Amino acid sequence: MEGPLKELAKLEKLTATKGKAPSISDSLDALLSSLQDAKNQLAESDVNEEYLRELCRTIDAKRKEVDDRQKEVYSAVSRLGKALDKKFTTPLPSYSRLFESSQSRTALGRTVAIHFLRTGQFDTAETFLEESEINISPELRLQFVELHQILKVLRNHDIGPALEWARNHRAFLQSRSSPLEFYLHRSQYIRLLFSSHPPDPIPAIAYANAYLRPFYHEHEAEFQRLMGCVAYLPLSKLQTSPYADLASPSLHFELEPLFAKEYCASLGMSRQVPLRVVGDIGGGGALARIEKGRKVMRERKSEWSQTDELPIEIPLLPENRYHSIFACPVSKEQATEQNPPMMMLCGHVIAKDSLHKLSKAGGRVKCPYCPTESLLASALRVYF
Repeated sequence: MEGPLKELAKLEKLTATKGKAPSISDSLDALLSSLQDAKNQLAESDVNEEYLRELCRTIDAKRKEVDDRQKEVYSAVSRLGKALDKKFTTPLPSYSRLFESSQSRTALGRTVAIHFLRTGQFDTAETFLEESEINISPELRLQFVELHQILKVLRNHDIGPALEWARNHRAFLQSRSSPLEFYLHRSQYIRLLFSSHPPDPIPAIAYANAYLRPFYHEHEAEFQRLMGCVAYLPLSKLQTSPYADLASPSLHFELEPLFAKEYCASLGMSRQVPLRVVGDIGGGGALARIEKGRKVMRERKSEWSQTDELPIEIPLLPENRYHSIFACPVSKEQATEQNPPMMMLCGHVIAKDSLHKLSKAGGRVKCPYCPTESLLASALRVYF
């Protein structure tokens, strides 16, 4: 992209003032001022012929200045087009219109509106909703406002609102095995340890007895580390101890994304903002890879016609993997919703289709990797 960017930079410089030569806007402003002065003089009194000749010369000079600057702009635009053609030898792909139906346009508009709400751009969201006539319930809007209000105070080291929300949704968090409430209390405990000079661990230990002890069975090892780090106070000593990670600021900064993740999960939404996934995957190279694959397959006259798989592998970050990535060791096929991975009693996992093909009369299955036999009905679906 170096060539096109250079031409764009040249184009921007040409639109600004170049040395002592006036810009187009300055020339037009001066011309309008001269014409306004001439209009005022004509309204007040008669003007002589020499004044009119001078006005004509001024108009011609300003027109020439504008024409000269326009030629430079046109030349730069021409060079930019040539640079783009040289850089992108393959034309950009053209696809059929995907959002022709009213339902698809509404779904797209709702996705954009929720993206604005999720990212805290409430003024932009309100303007977009008014102009697009997309309907987002007031309850959902208020929930996103609450989310960003809690994140704002959490960023300022105030865990009160986040902790209140976690208490009110404790059953939901427990069903997800979420450590959010424990981590919020842990953050407050560590702040209490470092808040007094000289160090006084008594308030922090009292806080742990009151609020952290109920989480002992779920976080036994972490609870013991929180108690053990008291022996390494003050902070300077703790930072060179085996408990140095407890003094890291990231321990507190990680609360914001964790809280946003759990809050959105309570609304039935992904932890990723809607348009972030599109930008990371599509803009990150997926579309270019797919288009290149389609071109190669067209040249080999082997058009891709499958609808449930990609023609080529697209590398994804771990946070963008939403489905099983299991490949059956027997059939070598990728797992799908219709053919999920199944675990037998011995602990080995194969695809559902392979499991049924290996089953014998009476529903018994001999594991292909060990001597164990199990019942077909006892196999459990596994989620990776």
